[in-house]
Parts: sequence; structure tokens; C-alpha cells
Amino acid sequence: MDMERELLKGNTPTLVLAIVRDGPLHGYAIAREIERRSGHSLKFKDGTLYPTLQTLESDGYLVSRWENPPSGPARKVYAITESGVQELARRTRSWLNFVQSVSDVLGGGQHGQPHTQLS
Repeated sequence: MDMERELLKGNTPTLVLAIVRDGPLHGYAIAREIERRSGHSLKFKDGTLYPTLQTLESDGYLVSRWENPPSGPARKVYAITESGVQELARRTRSWLNFVQSVSDVLGGGQHGQPHTQLS
């Protein structure tokens, strides 16, 4: 379980960027959408997502605005920036290369034969 938690923690920025690429959302909705898309195997505890959102925003990958829904409190809504789209593409390539490399090792791939890097 600790390994899964560390994998989630290390990949949360990529997951968030992938979700907001499809449209602006507030933090709670981002967390629920990650859970939904993962078949409920990836879950966030309260408050674990918000530091990632703040970092992505300060890095220029997300922008936020306050939204006042007809009922309920105001909430901060996040949208991806152009540099966020580029960062998501970079992270996706890196992740796919990593998964391929691990698969090659686990599957006993061709020894000494590098796999094709995605670009």
C-alpha cells in the first residue's frame, strides 16, 4: 500500500494536468474525476491534492479563478495553460518510456536491445 501511495503522490501533477486538460474544475471535482477514471483505485485524502494544485499554478501550468455557484460557497476553479499542455505532453512521454522500460525488465525483454524512445 505504501508503494501505491508513493506512486500516486509522485504522479499526482500528471494526473491533475490530464484531468483539467478536458476543462476547468475545482479541486474536489478533480479528485473525484481521477477516482472515477481510475475505476476508484486511485483515491485522494482530504487536503492532499491542494498542495499539488498550488505548485502547478505557481509553476505556470494552471491558472485559477474564484467561481460563485448559485448555491454553496465560492470555490477556486483551475484551468490548464498552454505551458501546462506542453508539460503534460512531456510528462506523458516520460511516463510511457518508464512503463515500457519496466515492462521490458519484468518481461525479460531482449537483453542489451534498447526499446524505441517515444518522442
